[in-house]
Amino acid sequence: MFTIEWFANFGFSVLRLSTPLIFVALAAVINRKAGMLNMALEGMMLSAALAGVIFAGLSGNVWIGLLGAVIFGVLSGGVLAVSNLSGKTDLYLTCIAFNLVASGGTVFVMYLLTGEKAATSAAIKAYTIPSVVIPLIDKIPFLGQVLSGHNLLTYLAFLGIYLVWFFLYRTRLGLRMRAVGENPQAAASVGINVKKIGYISFLVSGVLCGFAGAFMSMGWVSFFMKNMTNGRGYIGLSAMNIAGSNPIGTAVAAVFFGFSDALATTLKSQGTNFPTEFIEMIPYAATIFALVLINMIRINQRKRIEKGLKREGA
Repeated sequence: MFTIEWFANFGFSVLRLSTPLIFVALAAVINRKAGMLNMALEGMMLSAALAGVIFAGLSGNVWIGLLGAVIFGVLSGGVLAVSNLSGKTDLYLTCIAFNLVASGGTVFVMYLLTGEKAATSAAIKAYTIPSVVIPLIDKIPFLGQVLSGHNLLTYLAFLGIYLVWFFLYRTRLGLRMRAVGENPQAAASVGINVKKIGYISFLVSGVLCGFAGAFMSMGWVSFFMKNMTNGRGYIGLSAMNIAGSNPIGTAVAAVFFGFSDALATTLKSQGTNFPTEFIEMIPYAATIFALVLINMIRINQRKRIEKGLKREGA
């Protein structure tokens, strides 16, 4: 059962299923660094996923579909920014409302265009973003099977880890974003436009959610399906929280959740004796377990620091 081929396929599946989680987790990092917790990532991904399929189907071009997904991701971020930053609505309530609207609205739009309520596969021609074979690496036994042949967006997701880190820690705009997130009053006192930074964070996170949504409907599968994001936006948000909004740590956490998802998918496909409901809850149970574990570690660290301070004071 556990052959080299099995491990290679499992490793490939881990990277594949980590792709949307990395994108959406990095989107959460961008918003968090600007001082906002964006809980609408699920709805943003869902909107982008449907937009990608529609634009690709209407144009007959997969790249226009990808562009459409990103545009709708940005528009979704813009709606949240206008509502919260200009309209002064409560961010959490706005995010909840947006997720509910996206969940029902995508089904409504799909029904208007195709007459279907479950999936677009029967009505809209499928387009898939191409896979990339990495020269030389694809010839290496095992490693080539794991790393080569992925969808283009998978490689972009891992490149995005570095790009987000570079943006936040090596650019002036990233420095200003982190300053706003740390202390918006202090940032405003030195001339930083806090609202503008907030808008930028939502728009950048919209781009990342656009890529995540495009992968779901034009990479993972080649059609849009009702509620196909299946909680991945919340899992990405959890990955960000676990790593304390550090881009690299967040990506590692996202890959861990991708591992959990791949494990559940593999167990289900092999027809194990475990109940299907138990297998399907593995990614979400892993998310809860990781959050609890990390919080326990942080609480213990704080207690040690407090004890150390008391000893020094004594």
